[in-house]
Amino acid sequence: MAGRINDEDVKAVRDAVPIDAVVSEYLQLRNAGGGNLKGLCPFHDEKSPSFQVSPSKGLFHCFGCQEGGDTITFVMKVDHLTFSEVVERLAAQAGITLRYEEGGYNPAHQRGERIRLVEAHKIAAEWYAEQLATGPEADTGRIFLAERGFDQAAALHFGVGYSPQGWDHLTRYLRGKGFTDKELFLSGLSQEGRRGPIDRFRGRLMWPIRDIGGEVVGFGARKLYEADNGPKYLNTPDTAIYKKSQVLYGIDLAKKDIAKSSRAVVVEGYTDVMACHLAGVTTAIATCGTAFGGDHIKILRRLLMDNGSARVIFTFDGDAAGQKAALRAFEDDQKFAAETYIAIAPDNMDPCDLRLAKGDEAVADLVEPRTPLFEFALRQIVVRYDLDTPAGRAAALDEAAPIVARIKNSGAQHEVAVQLAGMLGILDTQFVVKRVAQLARWARDRGGKGPAPARGPQAYESASRPAAGGPALNLRNAVYATERELLKLALQRPELVSPAFDAYGIDEFTAAPYAAVRQAIQDAGGAEFGVKDGQEYLVRVREAAPDDAVRAMVTELAVEAIMRRTVDENYAGEQLVTVRRRAVTRRLTDLQGTLTRLGHTDPAQSAAVQNEMMILTRYDRALQHEGPSAL
Repeated sequence: MAGRINDEDVKAVRDAVPIDAVVSEYLQLRNAGGGNLKGLCPFHDEKSPSFQVSPSKGLFHCFGCQEGGDTITFVMKVDHLTFSEVVERLAAQAGITLRYEEGGYNPAHQRGERIRLVEAHKIAAEWYAEQLATGPEADTGRIFLAERGFDQAAALHFGVGYSPQGWDHLTRYLRGKGFTDKELFLSGLSQEGRRGPIDRFRGRLMWPIRDIGGEVVGFGARKLYEADNGPKYLNTPDTAIYKKSQVLYGIDLAKKDIAKSSRAVVVEGYTDVMACHLAGVTTAIATCGTAFGGDHIKILRRLLMDNGSARVIFTFDGDAAGQKAALRAFEDDQKFAAETYIAIAPDNMDPCDLRLAKGDEAVADLVEPRTPLFEFALRQIVVRYDLDTPAGRAAALDEAAPIVARIKNSGAQHEVAVQLAGMLGILDTQFVVKRVAQLARWARDRGGKGPAPARGPQAYESASRPAAGGPALNLRNAVYATERELLKLALQRPELVSPAFDAYGIDEFTAAPYAAVRQAIQDAGGAEFGVKDGQEYLVRVREAAPDDAVRAMVTELAVEAIMRRTVDENYAGEQLVTVRRRAVTRRLTDLQGTLTRLGHTDPAQSAAVQNEMMILTRYDRALQHEGPSAL
């Protein structure tokens, strides 16, 4: 499906899916007062709940880490999905048909091609799992799993299934569920036979491959019978929902622990992922019939968040093929901000075999970071040269030095350069260090590294900008406290401050972050719009925010409790009057300074200033005695 999702449909999804229902799937919520709910934040570790959800506004905000947003934002952050992926998922749950701005809307695709293919895979996965659990023919599959240490509970946890040996068992089942032959071909579940569509997978053990959102998009199928002339492992062909270079087996189960621990373990097969998870290594994932590459790194970076302290541990067999795979992984090492390591089990066992032979503890011990990937790569280079000769040492240095020059941390780079000199037997350590430094400098000059930190005005602007969680303001300051309270009213209870609030100038808010929020409210149509449609109003204000910092402030103010148990017109009027009177006082002070500077040099201008001061003084008195009615 191509094109941008229709704005009305996005709004319909927001309105149809309550934020508290969605958030409750991830954490426990309890009453926080004022109609809000609270719980432990899923985005950072905390002991007391600072994460609040406002069902009436459709927003969440954490007062600890400052994450915030609406239902769509929450699912994007917690499941690491794109905006479109979240809207499509929530729309499917709510039974909403999405329209797309480009390419038109084809009513024949009632719920869209992608959704139909995902549904077909979901039903197929359930059917395969049922065959493994109850089908008499599946004894071979059950024995295969048992011999590798996996019981029925393990199979159920990972959704492992079995495809019967007949030609079209699944095809007929899916036809009965209303799927067309075209959909079955597009899904990759069926293929063309002599007399029509037949099952692609027959007589095999089936692993459902899920995307990061947990939807089944393909299958990995393991041969069980000698009569099967196909490959040992057969995967779903590339389809509209499955690209083998863009999926990682186990990512749906591992994503939360990867994000939480800033650590990922990359293994080579489905049973290795199962063995690791059952041994407590719940960050294990595997590629699906292809080498670990750039698209896989993109998936992990969404979870590791380019955290420099993150760790990615690769486990490879110690044979030639495993060493080659490790070196290939190292080629993409610089695309990570994470540190990369390699783990090779004793006797060249993979995690599945290791668990069988030595137990869960051996698997957990295997994936503890041992050898940095760059060190492994260096040793594989050095071992190929005759280091007893000057020519051999020089040739090894020529190949190894560029690898050391690619190490991100300059301190580690220097230390490894010293290690390389020792590995090569070069006594002049500084010669190797300088050689590596020179290569690193050349790489930077060619743009081989990422951009340098900002300098000049842009850097100053970034440093001086308020943090996403709000301004560095002392809220004991009565001026700031009242401005904050008025903005909370304008966002949460616009009917109490409208239409007077919309006449307030941006400069009536003295804190820069608060002025920015006031501007965003104005750009979104003002508080008066909020009276008509409260949730859409907040969506508009957040979208009108110029950057993430202001957007976070809007969310925070929309969720934070108002500092009065009884919130009514009287309380709102007090805040309106207080903010306006302070603005009047500041203007009077400015005018008094202007009058002093003018002295007797310009009688006409002095008279104009005195007249404005007189009008403002009367206005201030009216505000003092008459309250909001004088606004």
